[in-house]
Order: sequence, then C-alpha cells, then structure tokens
Amino acid sequence: MTTRHRPGLAESLETCRPVPPDKPNILKTLLAAQSVLGYVPTSAIPQIAQVLGVTDAQVAGVLSYYSDLRTQAPGRHLIRVCMGESCMANHGALVLRAIQEHVRVEGGGTKLEGRFTVEQMSCAGNCAVSPTVMIDEDLCGRVTPSDVQSLLEPYR
Repeated sequence: MTTRHRPGLAESLETCRPVPPDKPNILKTLLAAQSVLGYVPTSAIPQIAQVLGVTDAQVAGVLSYYSDLRTQAPGRHLIRVCMGESCMANHGALVLRAIQEHVRVEGGGTKLEGRFTVEQMSCAGNCAVSPTVMIDEDLCGRVTPSDVQSLLEPYR
C-alpha cells in the first residue's frame, strides 16, 4: 500500500533511491522528506521503506533516533534554544523558560494557533555569544529572558 502525500515527496524519495552497489541511506532520505514536507509523517514510513528496500522498522528506528527529525508539522516559525554547555552556563534554561511562557507552550511543541514550535538543540555552535536562540534560520546570540518579547515580535 502506498500512502500519498504532498507533491514533491515521491520525487524527493526517488532521488534517494539507492543504485547498486550503493546502500540505502535512511537518514538522507528522511531529511529529504522533511525538507519537502517540513516533517516526516509516520504514514510515509512504508513508502520510504519501499523506495529504499528496507523494513518499516529500520526507517522508524532512524526517525525516532534523531531529534532533528519531526513526525508532526511544525509551526510557521521554529524556535530552537541551545542547551549546550556554554549556553546553559549563561542561563540558557531561563531563556528557554521565558520563550515557553511567552508562546504558552510547556516542554516543547507548537502553540499560539500553530505560529511557533519550540524545541531544544544540543549545540548551535555560537558559544562565544551564548545563550543562543535560532528562529527559523536566524541565529540570535546573547539572548536574555527580557529580550524574548522583542525578539519574537517580528515573527508574529
């Protein structure tokens, strides 16, 4: 049974189909699917497995292992708060809490009418100006809890 999703997923999966002697690259394929859809719906697992010639369990295992892969549609804006050592030492947890309170989401997830998704990331590679927050592709350093409202205003 083939599950149909938005146009572009099938084409994206075809570009990831392994050509012998190459082995299937499940992670590359899941990232390609997520770049097309914004997430990888679990209903697409059988289609991905079929294209790659692997089992559903192998695809599901990789999908569940990597925290950068999402199984639910994100909000219009993705807020990722760095939880690396430097950011944590510079009160990154307080910034995360301030963001969660501002967008009314606990722990992680999507709120404010699907506008924002809040996630934690292990390292943004921006340690010199920690704590760091990424909003979509925008990298913001030296963020304080009092900066949160003005930081998020342009994304409303």
